[in-house]
Amino acid sequence: MRSARLDLALQDGVFQPPPTGDIAVYAPREGDQFSALSIARVQIITGFRPDAEWFAARGYRVGNGLPYAAALVCLPRAKEAARALISRAMAEVEPGGPVAVDGQKTDGVDSILRECRAMGLAVTGPVSKAHGKLFVLTAGPALAGWEARPKLIEGGFQTVPGVFSADAPDRGSVMLAAALPAKIGARVIDLGAGWGYLSRAVLTRDTVSELDIVEADQDALDCARANIADARARFHWADARSFKPERPAHAVVMNPPFHTSRTADPELGMSFLRAAARMLVPDGTLWLVANRHLPYDRVLADLFRQTEDIGGDATFRLIRASHPLRAR
Repeated sequence: MRSARLDLALQDGVFQPPPTGDIAVYAPREGDQFSALSIARVQIITGFRPDAEWFAARGYRVGNGLPYAAALVCLPRAKEAARALISRAMAEVEPGGPVAVDGQKTDGVDSILRECRAMGLAVTGPVSKAHGKLFVLTAGPALAGWEARPKLIEGGFQTVPGVFSADAPDRGSVMLAAALPAKIGARVIDLGAGWGYLSRAVLTRDTVSELDIVEADQDALDCARANIADARARFHWADARSFKPERPAHAVVMNPPFHTSRTADPELGMSFLRAAARMLVPDGTLWLVANRHLPYDRVLADLFRQTEDIGGDATFRLIRASHPLRAR
């Protein structure tokens, strides 16, 4: 576990933060423990709203507060995103300060360590424990070529490394966008909107007067802002499961996540379904794309009076669910 490697690195002197100054922790995930570091010195840097809320509820400062005396980078799975995060930490920590990089083998920490060594960076460690490694770099100029760089993909959309479906529109979302009706309603919510593919499709329907774009990943939401220039759109950095619109919506569209890290978690998608039902007017409609293997039928039947498949293929189902049931 991350805390075990951090404890060992501190005990062995592999990671030696200066005695004063803030310690930035980049991209930690809910449940990560940093009790070996003084909570008064730790600054949590995360763009994922549920993680930000989890750490804030435990008394951590969340946000940016440059400069930092040291940093701990919690590697994300996407290699380009991992490189960008390390580059950012190297630039935001005071020159000469330690930048610890921690990750599981399944998240590619060995590959990142090899790349750092191949670039001639001085590496302290690694500490190996619990199927992962922690090693330490010395802060200096941002790593050339590792910075986060927006890119344009099919359809003229802008994405950045690490967001879902960064290289092309997700096939399920493409199918759902094509299936949306011309008259979808006036008030619409795109729940878990990502970088805005479905939102742009919704805004081509002339019945729409308001679109709430709800996304927990700040990077993805920033891309959505760049991709959608429409006065009808309102952008919300929020956990879709707890988002409360100003007024109930006539329609909700979504391609909900069903993974927590690498682990399939159908309950995550089910929580999106429950949230959508709460957000709709009594005769409102949910437009959903989901992988066929996900066990959503019982939940949908408990939440909506009418549910029907409206298309799909061997992998995806397109589902229309209407008239949410209020006794939930």
